[in-house]
Amino acid sequence: MEAAFDELAFFAAIDRCGARAVLIGRRCLVLLGLPVLTSDYDFWAHPEDAEKLNGAVARFDLVPNRSPEEARRVGRYVLEGDERVDVLIARSVSTVDGARVAFDEVWARHREVWLDDHVRVRIPTLDDLIATKRFGSRPKDAEDIRQLELLRDGGEGGGES
Repeated sequence: MEAAFDELAFFAAIDRCGARAVLIGRRCLVLLGLPVLTSDYDFWAHPEDAEKLNGAVARFDLVPNRSPEEARRVGRYVLEGDERVDVLIARSVSTVDGARVAFDEVWARHREVWLDDHVRVRIPTLDDLIATKRFGSRPKDAEDIRQLELLRDGGEGGGES
């Protein structure tokens, strides 16, 4: 019988590897307590930290679908195994309305969510998370943005300007 994926150990490995990486996507919304479903993980990592991130998650049998060099050229890659982790490693990305979002700026403003006394997950500010949801124009992104704006404007979760 296969052991269940240990999400806490997964987040701990990423936390401790030294990679500059923020959790984005719907898994981040789940962490914020929003009622959404997702089956994968999405991270935005600094391009120079792909090797650190890959090494940290190798023990979970997650294998990159591209070499770090190729991933840096393309701006993204996937860690594949029993779980799926989409990794964005572009230095900046444009939103559907043409705004540029830079990783270094998102990283400088990131927040930490502690899952227990020893494990933290780094996440974007609410405004930066909303901006990452504007990278695409899927209907679920629009709904996620609506929920994030309600959370931000309601004063919960430390809304940012």
